[in-house]
Amino acid sequence: MLELSVKLRQELGRQNKQVRKQGFIPAILYGRKVKNIPLLVKEHNFEKVYQVAGESTLIKLKIQGGDKDKERVVLIHDTAIDPVSDHFIHADFYQVKMDEVIKVEVALNFVGISEAVETEGGVLIKSIQQVEIEALPQDLPHEIEVDISSLKTFDDNIYVKDLKIPDKAKLAANPEDLIASVIPPRTKAELEQLEEAPVESVDEVEVEEKGKTEQGVEGEEQESKPAEDAAPADKQESASKEGGNE
Repeated sequence: MLELSVKLRQELGRQNKQVRKQGFIPAILYGRKVKNIPLLVKEHNFEKVYQVAGESTLIKLKIQGGDKDKERVVLIHDTAIDPVSDHFIHADFYQVKMDEVIKVEVALNFVGISEAVETEGGVLIKSIQQVEIEALPQDLPHEIEVDISSLKTFDDNIYVKDLKIPDKAKLAANPEDLIASVIPPRTKAELEQLEEAPVESVDEVEVEEKGKTEQGVEGEEQESKPAEDAAPADKQESASKEGGNE
């Protein structure tokens, strides 16, 4: 079993930025009937373990510091990555119970060669990249292989129900969900049509929008401006009475 050393996190909140500068990732340990424990883990060490374990392989977490210096069997349950630096900025560890069934998203590993892609020039479409599996923690597969060699024509598809699942695990996903298919390449006529499609310039769009705005303003002015020959209500009423008296 993979091992990962972590230490108790004493400072929370605003100190996270400083912690990351020192090469650590803020993390949290939790589980069913387990009190949350804030942790720190070396980013470099976490990356190495995550590359091997993913989120469906058990890890032995070694907690250092305080009275919680002990080992916990966990799964990496979730991670957060900075969109700019592409570095991990947070990690969640879920402490499992070895005698309780759990549901986990397991990664799909696409293997083989599709004849529809290789000889027909089709494009492989991967509709999903992982699938939910239910099993005891020790029986969870690290990944599930998807053999795309069965995709021989553009009419062939691979569904969740086609996956080969370990005997001690079972699918928790919809068996009719599409996993992979191959679509035909664009024809020469389609490519030419795309090239000939007119593209509006930014200036044209701005002029058009400006024209619409000006028309809208003029319309509002006309609607809000009262008609010069329209008499106020009280004058109209007086005029009708006078006409009646005549």
